[in-house]
Amino acid sequence: MALETKIMLLVALLFFSLSHSEALKSKTNITRLQFYMHDVVRGPNATAVRVAGRANFTSPNPIEAMFGSIFVMDNPLTVSPDPNSTVVGRAQGIYAMSSQQNEFSLLMTLTYAFISGPYNGSSFSVVGRNPVMSEVREMPVVGGTGIFRLARGYCLAKTHSMDQMDAIIGYNVTLLHY
Repeated sequence: MALETKIMLLVALLFFSLSHSEALKSKTNITRLQFYMHDVVRGPNATAVRVAGRANFTSPNPIEAMFGSIFVMDNPLTVSPDPNSTVVGRAQGIYAMSSQQNEFSLLMTLTYAFISGPYNGSSFSVVGRNPVMSEVREMPVVGGTGIFRLARGYCLAKTHSMDQMDAIIGYNVTLLHY
């Protein structure tokens, strides 16, 4: 192939790449969500269940005692912190107790699926570290479906209330999607 032909192909490819990139940028939507997740570990109506890991009851450190525990969850998402408020979705996935030392942190892989309202049938997924005792935790959004197809963004989680292991967590989420 002649040098001139190669240069022309390279320029055409570069032009196509830039125009495609600009087209994607112009179609990006931003959605901001706020909801509350109810994580119930105790009692007959538990929404998160320990499925693996050891319980080291000989350790005086409760963080070390739970290290390695894995939970599967199907937590309700509501419009307010009141457990009886409107359920808009479910947080489904796995979290693991992932720290051994003085910081209580989880490794989370969760999908937030909406079952009512304007986002019904859509979901987004979060994978990341959650240092539970920090006032506000930031976690990455790594994908989505439905309205949130190809989502990326972040969520800020803040504990609203806690009773031993049960918690109500407020979420503020910013999603970029097409």
